[in-house]
Amino acid sequence: MKKPLIQFKDFSFQYFSQAEPTLQDINLTIYEGEKVLIVGPSGSGKSTLGHCINGLIPFAYKGEIKGSVKIDGVETREANIFKLSKKVGTVLQDSDGQFIGLTVGEDIAFALENDCMAQDEMRETVQKVADMVDMGRLLSSSPYELSGGQKQRVAFAGVMVHDVEVLLFDEPLANLDPATGKTAIDLIDRIQKQYNKTVVIIEHRLEDVLYRNVDRIVVVSEGRIVADMTPDELIASDMLVGLGIREPLYATALKYAGIKLTPELRAGRMETLRLDLVKDQLLEWHLSQRIAAPREERPTILEARNLSFQYTKKRKILQNINFAIREGEMVSIVGTNGAGKSTLAKVICGFVKEDEGELLYAGESMAGETIKERSLKIGYVMQNPNQMLCKPMIYDEVALGLRNRGVPEEEIAEKVDKALKICGLSPFKKWPVSALSFGQKKRVTIASILVMEPKVLILDEPTAGQDYHHYTEIMEFLKSLNDQGVTIIMITHDMHLMLEYTPHAIVISEGKKIGDSTAVDILTNREIAEAASLKLTSLYDLAVAAGIEDTAGFVQHFIDYEREVYRHEK
Repeated sequence: MKKPLIQFKDFSFQYFSQAEPTLQDINLTIYEGEKVLIVGPSGSGKSTLGHCINGLIPFAYKGEIKGSVKIDGVETREANIFKLSKKVGTVLQDSDGQFIGLTVGEDIAFALENDCMAQDEMRETVQKVADMVDMGRLLSSSPYELSGGQKQRVAFAGVMVHDVEVLLFDEPLANLDPATGKTAIDLIDRIQKQYNKTVVIIEHRLEDVLYRNVDRIVVVSEGRIVADMTPDELIASDMLVGLGIREPLYATALKYAGIKLTPELRAGRMETLRLDLVKDQLLEWHLSQRIAAPREERPTILEARNLSFQYTKKRKILQNINFAIREGEMVSIVGTNGAGKSTLAKVICGFVKEDEGELLYAGESMAGETIKERSLKIGYVMQNPNQMLCKPMIYDEVALGLRNRGVPEEEIAEKVDKALKICGLSPFKKWPVSALSFGQKKRVTIASILVMEPKVLILDEPTAGQDYHHYTEIMEFLKSLNDQGVTIIMITHDMHLMLEYTPHAIVISEGKKIGDSTAVDILTNREIAEAASLKLTSLYDLAVAAGIEDTAGFVQHFIDYEREVYRHEK
């Protein structure tokens, strides 16, 4: 029988700054060698649960504790954070916040230096651990020059040098492109199996984590554990959507086809699904659907002609980019980390100037226009909200742009209230920005741009860090803006967002445009997906596995059907 490594018994925790407990009546046991996924909507308490496992509670975050938390039989309150760090290694959502050394090797060695390990032994240990995560050849590189996936591997190695028993991952996929996310899940799976580690993953992206097997999924809602099931049991339970958690797309497609999900169908993972029991119904549903009529084409609002840009003479970031975006479109710009997507947005907004080619707005060249002049037409929401926020209070942050334009305060109050309501921030109107979560700060930055009423809105990863409920809120709001004529361009890693909301997709790889078509065409094209580190949708995998030849048609039927379901529910 496996020994229990993590034990919560009748556990509750209330931060001193909060009026109510964040965690209540938690009873949970995780055994040696298990891989457990913790999911839940934003604010559910899942991250606080992680803090209790790695010792940040009670040693860094103070509050009132009731009940018991034991790690490997030791009550956490009776240990200290140093001892717990030898048992539990944590890989944070933001890898940059975890780096200390100037090189990869120094960073991995940091914990060993604190232990006063001999140099020769330290070098050997660092090389061994770096090789485990495929970073052995980059020990002399700076962590800040690495890709998102490589940074995560360095953080992973840094917590493994102590040969910890528990590996805790807090939102490991949040800043990774889909293909790198798959690689990360593969790496976690390989390390867990090869070294018999106990793995705890806290993550929004349920379907992406289920790319590899997990033993159990723990669902947290309003500070309580509401489910502790196998993937097969949970996907069959119908409880995810009601809790604001996105279920896998293939599972939703099965339901649309009238298939009742049961644990026996093994729908917890696409790879285990009993397709022999469902493929006839899937095909029947597919053949009964009709493709929606295409929208009437509108005039071009934004056009790039032979656009090129480079920060230095050594490497071009953008090379000969051509595209046309029509008025009132919703467009996604997708591709691997470092492909040039965010740089393209900066060129469009005028933050940096193109070296070759030109940009046209409504047929007129924007050459020579200042950033301020472009901002009257084009709004930009950055990926990291902390890089945009500059006022201590939420109301003042959202009102800032209007005040800079000299808009009267009465009009400002009306516009700010509207923007805050749309972004679900009305209750926080008088709050300080510092009291918000990362996801809430993201919504403040969106509100601060929306209040300016731009004709074109560019958003860099608008749904990063958002649970399904807030994701849907933001995207439906953006859709409503789009229905009113605002052209929306989204830089995203979220293939679900791309499929469900952006009929038009532009694919960038190594600074070049390699795809410009419908999102459905892109995500059912294996060649383009592989070249740009995209992830073929599980709807495509489902269609192929079920023997449906018209994979693009099947995916389009799903999207059209989903829009109808949403309209009906509204």
